[in-house]
Amino acid sequence: MRFCYMGKMERGQTENSCYNEAGQRVFLHDLQTHKEDPVLERYFKGHKAALASLDFSSNGKQLATASWDTFLMLWNFKPHARAYRYVGHKDVVTSVQFSPHGNLLASASRDRTVRLWIPDKRGKFSEFKAHTAPVRSVDFSADGQFLATASEDKSIKVWSMYRQCFLYSLYRHTHWVRCAKFSPDGRLIVSCSEDKTIKIWDTTNKQCVNNFSDFIGFANFVDFNPSGTCIASAGSDQTVKVWDIRVNKLLQHYQVHSGGVNCISFHPSGNYLITASSDGTLKILDLLEGRLIYTLQGHMGPVFTVSFSKGGELFASGGADTQVLLWRTNFDELHCKGLNKRNLKRLHFDSPPHLLDIYPRTPHPHEEKVETVEINPKLEVIDLQISTPPVVDILSFDSTTTTETSGRTLPDKGEEVYGYFLNPSLLSPECSPTTTKKKTEDMSDLPSESQRSIPLAVTDALEHIMEQLNVLTQTVSILEQRLTLTEDKLKDCLENQQKLFSAVQQKS
Repeated sequence: MRFCYMGKMERGQTENSCYNEAGQRVFLHDLQTHKEDPVLERYFKGHKAALASLDFSSNGKQLATASWDTFLMLWNFKPHARAYRYVGHKDVVTSVQFSPHGNLLASASRDRTVRLWIPDKRGKFSEFKAHTAPVRSVDFSADGQFLATASEDKSIKVWSMYRQCFLYSLYRHTHWVRCAKFSPDGRLIVSCSEDKTIKIWDTTNKQCVNNFSDFIGFANFVDFNPSGTCIASAGSDQTVKVWDIRVNKLLQHYQVHSGGVNCISFHPSGNYLITASSDGTLKILDLLEGRLIYTLQGHMGPVFTVSFSKGGELFASGGADTQVLLWRTNFDELHCKGLNKRNLKRLHFDSPPHLLDIYPRTPHPHEEKVETVEINPKLEVIDLQISTPPVVDILSFDSTTTTETSGRTLPDKGEEVYGYFLNPSLLSPECSPTTTKKKTEDMSDLPSESQRSIPLAVTDALEHIMEQLNVLTQTVSILEQRLTLTEDKLKDCLENQQKLFSAVQQKS
């Protein structure tokens, strides 16, 4: 058995130690908390194309995956459980995320839409149409009240989950926006773009309050650490960078991959960071000691997405080989609700440093520096659970469409779908979680779509409204494309004018 010294020993604790078979000194604290290296427990097969995104449910019992095959899949970790495939998007599904309460599943697609799904076998969804180009990412705020979406139309849009309506856009990027994430307290949004910048936005005044542009390439992915004091970026230039947003300082810079870094995920403790790369590997970084500790192999081809579970005891990865690999960590399991509550209590933009904040530290005084451990599950894992569960296709049949120019009004209390899309903490007594649960159980008794009596005139009117909204969306898209062309031409004119001015000055 290998023992990895992960910086868990307090200084001065030299009495509680022993020696392993190789004669190396091992501390008992390490024996208790780091018994094994990360292991590949099982993998899932079901997608027909590369995976683009994945996310764990809040209870850690389900995993949602998004793929280039245009489908969303919901995997259950129970033995012999069915997997659900959600059919509805018309192009590549680029991003997926569970709401904090687990009652909603958000997805983004290259078909320019964002959908909110109810993660069950009924497949109800609500559709958002406002972006004029493919949507690259979705992200819920920690309280579940807001959703941020990033798009190739160079904008970030924020939506209200309570009202099911568009709120505002953030414009400052000059190229495609690849990712946008809320801070743990919801006061900030971080975004990265192919314009080679990372921007920090204040959600109160809707302004860009910080800008990082120290990149040879551009960032594919960016996220806050659990305490909200730092951000980490996954670079197309094969680097991983950690910044302190309070002092605008680059804290750590890793060059451990031989290909572009596509995704990162913080462990809930904030002490570890896992990365996924086009070089086909996953890397686990110890942020306290500032070094690489694990290289994980198992995927055949580029790895596009990786994520820790909310408690940190598991992580999953997916890539071009269409497989979902589920790994178990050797890190301490944390109760995500208690961790989030602790972080929210002390989150302030100008707060002083905390013991759990990330700063470069000197290595802990182990007797010997442990080298990076490389794990190849194909060589080391014998009893690997291979899951190819029966897949049930969920065809979406009931939708509500929200656009940027029209906000959805609150439905009547008797409308069953309404309860699903609400944050439980925002429900009125009439729509309490208990009531919602009862409605969920009663949904099976509702008549099917073909049996519902909807006046023909109402149906025609709704279809006409939908057609007009689609026309408006297309018109806005054309106008934005023309505006972009005009901006590019204006920029060229200014550059040429500057060159001429410089030439005249040199002659004179």
